[in-house]
Amino acid sequence: MTRGEKAESLFREGYNCSQAVVMAFADKINLPPETVALLSSPFGGGMGRLREVCGTVSGMFIVAGFFDGYSSPGAKSEKAKLYSLVQTLADEFRKKNGSIICRELLGLTGNKFSPVPEERTEEYYKKRPCPELCRISADIAATVLGIDNRID
Repeated sequence: MTRGEKAESLFREGYNCSQAVVMAFADKINLPPETVALLSSPFGGGMGRLREVCGTVSGMFIVAGFFDGYSSPGAKSEKAKLYSLVQTLADEFRKKNGSIICRELLGLTGNKFSPVPEERTEEYYKKRPCPELCRISADIAATVLGIDNRID
């Protein structure tokens, strides 16, 4: 199974888009899966259903932070390296999908969105590209970050 397939499966289990991507790397992140799910939970639905940056893209950024992040406030070169990596991840996603903005990916208009998640029905999955975007993002992250894309 690839990390992308795992992310898609996790999304279909009910995790939000960001959680699904980050949790596809849980075997490589030195934290319990529950902690990984908690840390990534606010980013679903384009950041709390604000429909801004796609949660799968935020998930890639979170994964990048685990593997190439910095913790010192004076880490100037590390910060630049990470920001360059984030921009590369965003560019790769944009090349495949046209945008990194949730509402654009979903074809939504306006700027007021309910905080209440939709029920995950067959109709939901038919009208949303989210499972596929989870797969794409996890595969991009694995490739760009140089992480083995196969999960045993």
